[in-house]
Amino acid sequence: MPHDIDIALVAPRYLAGLGDPTWVTVPLHRACRWSTAKDPLVPRVILTSPDQLAQLRIAPDPDPAEPWWTLRHAHHGDQRAWSATFDAHTPVEIIAAVTDALTDPATPPVAPDDPYETLRAAGWHAPRHHDGRTSIESMISPDGLARVAGLVHEHRTTRWVVETSVPHLPTLWRAYMDNNTPPHLVSALFGALADETPLVRELHRVPHLAATHGRTTTGRVSAESVAFALEHRTTALAQRSTPTPPVTPTPGPHVRKQRRAR
Repeated sequence: MPHDIDIALVAPRYLAGLGDPTWVTVPLHRACRWSTAKDPLVPRVILTSPDQLAQLRIAPDPDPAEPWWTLRHAHHGDQRAWSATFDAHTPVEIIAAVTDALTDPATPPVAPDDPYETLRAAGWHAPRHHDGRTSIESMISPDGLARVAGLVHEHRTTRWVVETSVPHLPTLWRAYMDNNTPPHLVSALFGALADETPLVRELHRVPHLAATHGRTTTGRVSAESVAFALEHRTTALAQRSTPTPPVTPTPGPHVRKQRRAR
């Protein structure tokens, strides 16, 4: 018989903790056809795109300072090689926003001229720091717990850094994107940070900092909706398709339109 289960809704989402990594890996494999490295002796997950240009590695390291997730893309055409990394406690929904944008077949990808546009709309503010020819353009969340920084050198952004931290405690998680990362992926990352929709977590998996510095509420949802959430997400991503050009009608017999009777 269907039944309801208790869940936690965590906001802001950058405090929600890791979540389930399959939220990222399963759609990449099943919906986007990324292949997996089949080596039982290697304690990491490696997914490679069908064109062999992009690769996602998940290599949990005992050192919490090392990133668990590494996304790399090789040089191709006018696009230089780029990479992005995410620490272990980065919510998977934030990483998924980047991988979803990367695998979206819609072309061309659209990104705002101002990468901070979404953050500003969500109430993030922008102090600015200068150091000679190098400056740090940053945006800080309304609660002061999350920060996005673009390191600018000679009018060119050299790296993007996302950091979530609580005063007097170690940094919760960091993410990095190099300056060659496509703008629409940077925009996807920032959009996921600014999204005010709470993230769903199991009650026993809510991080302590989310309870003390965030907004956590409990609710009840059907067990079926939780069990099939990943399947629904994977199906939706698989159904994305590149828009097809309009079909030009084939010339055929001329049919005269009937005039309306007056």
